[in-house]
Amino acid sequence: MRPSPVGYRRSEVVRGGLGALAGIALAALTASAVPGGPAGLPWIVAPMGATAVLLFAAPASPLAQPYPVLAGNTVSTLVGVAAGKLLDDVTLAAAVAVGVAVPLMMVLRCVHPPGGACALFTAVGGAAVADHGWAFALWPVGVDTLVLLLVAALVNNLTGRPYPHVPEPPRTGPGAPPSERVGLQAEDVAAAMQRLDRGLDVLPGDVLALVRDAEAHALDRRLGQLRVGALMERDVRTVQPDETLYRARMLMNQHAVKALPVVTPDRRVVGIVTVHDLFNLDVVDFDPVAKVMTSPVTTVGADTPVSELVGLMADRGLRHLPVVDADDRLAGIVTRAELVAVLHRALVGS
Repeated sequence: MRPSPVGYRRSEVVRGGLGALAGIALAALTASAVPGGPAGLPWIVAPMGATAVLLFAAPASPLAQPYPVLAGNTVSTLVGVAAGKLLDDVTLAAAVAVGVAVPLMMVLRCVHPPGGACALFTAVGGAAVADHGWAFALWPVGVDTLVLLLVAALVNNLTGRPYPHVPEPPRTGPGAPPSERVGLQAEDVAAAMQRLDRGLDVLPGDVLALVRDAEAHALDRRLGQLRVGALMERDVRTVQPDETLYRARMLMNQHAVKALPVVTPDRRVVGIVTVHDLFNLDVVDFDPVAKVMTSPVTTVGADTPVSELVGLMADRGLRHLPVVDADDRLAGIVTRAELVAVLHRALVGS
């Protein structure tokens, strides 16, 4: 048997265990506090354990989002109640309950695997479940499910994992990054998933993010894990915010550079001024650099993988990136020309 391809960090394992513990405990306590129901009716049902697995171990799954969780469990429970009432044979009732619940969840777009277990459990649940009838879908199943959802939202968001999960929407149109205008987009992934016709339970936006991360990782591997510090220019001409635009222009002309980081006296980067910022200004202009500089400015660290520069420079249109040290002080600058040269050597010359 092959192991799962998913590797979990320690924080995720702890979150999964503690979240499931808190969720099941609170669900059972809440349901037990609701009065009514025949004797012997369970406060919490077994399928909630499977729901807890999805909510706390795989909260980004489409199967673990609030609508499929709540609707899937509730609808399937109602199907189980109906099967138990209409069919005397327990085996037949169980088979029909699951056989109807699964396609119904698919049609209603609320597929949640524990829903099948809810249908099965309800159809064969015995006298107490049968006596409670349709209300079993509200209590304990509905109450248990709702409490688990609330705990999942609390635990996941407090530990840095947004829930409900919403993938970042792709940017399109003239203002979008080049790689998203002409490259792989979420709708391309959705169309491919549709053509595969294998019922892939994953959101196209998440696939797109995964592919782009894999591309960046592959590029980083191809570049030999090259870091920005290896190609940055260390002898950097700078100006301070209160220096004049005239001085900035003179520095660019004298040293044949097209951008100057704007720094404080202790060399902390507060902006950047480029030749494009000065293009339409008078040759002699004594206004301060702070008037036209770009601020805040995007910076990178010397240990940043060169592969990350591709996204910053190609997608965001940046041509010059100041490099800062561990104390956020200017350490150098990297330009698009240097990045292109490195990529050419790595991808063409190798």
